[in-house]
Amino acid sequence: MARMHARRRGKSGSVRPHRSEAPGWSNTDNEEIVKIVVELRKTGMSSAEIGLVLRDKHGVPSVKLATGKRIEEVLADNGLGSEIPEDLRNLITKALGMRKHLSENKKDVHNKRQLQLTEAKVRRLGKYYVKNGKMPEGWTYKPDTAEFLLSR
Repeated sequence: MARMHARRRGKSGSVRPHRSEAPGWSNTDNEEIVKIVVELRKTGMSSAEIGLVLRDKHGVPSVKLATGKRIEEVLADNGLGSEIPEDLRNLITKALGMRKHLSENKKDVHNKRQLQLTEAKVRRLGKYYVKNGKMPEGWTYKPDTAEFLLSR
């Protein structure tokens, strides 16, 4: 299968082994894992960073196998969930950085094209989240209000 915005094929990547239960060596104390997730979120970490810290420092290869819930679900249960999904937030941040660069370097045509591709991804992902009920009905990406959207 080819890449969406390039004329080349994708590289295969590693796949986590299929498991229905957490491995015997892993930390499976449900309450302790939830407590660690909440503490890390309060320090300002994203859910991806929380997953890395749990894997590397606390011996939890998969929060879902250990607790039965994903990190985002654990955060939502504790009132720490975010309005915007993390992947959409990261793409919007990337697009804002490109816009700032383009305001200073107006002739950078390669960055202009990359900005178009990134904002297309944001719009597609936004439509997906609206359709699945994770974003409010009628939500659209507007570059003027994107910075305000991220500050909330």
